[in-house]
Amino acid sequence: MFKQLIVGDTSQELTVTRRILERLPEEHLSWKPHEKSMTLGGLATHLINILNWQIAILQYLEFDLLTVPLRRDPLEKQSDILNEFDGNVAKLEHLLAECDEKMLGEEWTLRQGDHIIRCEPRALAFRTFGLSHMVHHRAQLGVYLRLLDIPVPGIYGPSADEQTP
Repeated sequence: MFKQLIVGDTSQELTVTRRILERLPEEHLSWKPHEKSMTLGGLATHLINILNWQIAILQYLEFDLLTVPLRRDPLEKQSDILNEFDGNVAKLEHLLAECDEKMLGEEWTLRQGDHIIRCEPRALAFRTFGLSHMVHHRAQLGVYLRLLDIPVPGIYGPSADEQTP
């Protein structure tokens, strides 16, 4: 039952995340709404990194932030964003199909070198550090699209752009 919930949540969130990524205007990937904000392409690339973290949660019992770059260069083409996203989704779906309740209950650790940031069951880490984190940044992308006057797809129901008057 627990695994079904995770798989269902993940499938739903990945589907709507791809719908947002499909709307990214390539000509605006370097745009950002504020000097402290990530660029549109940087934010989309960060979503792909979060998928890499979700994969790592299912593959390893710990994740050390010192072993991976916190930021990577933003992808510059929408097709590259979608291709990498789709490849990561395929890996993630395979790992989710293979996992079981016991594995999801194992303690997972997020660390930065010797500093332990959190220890919790894998399922909880996957939900918070993985899915909720992705949803947060996906929502930011929705705001970016709105500010660029690009129709925003519905996420949990129709958006204002999809409603008929």
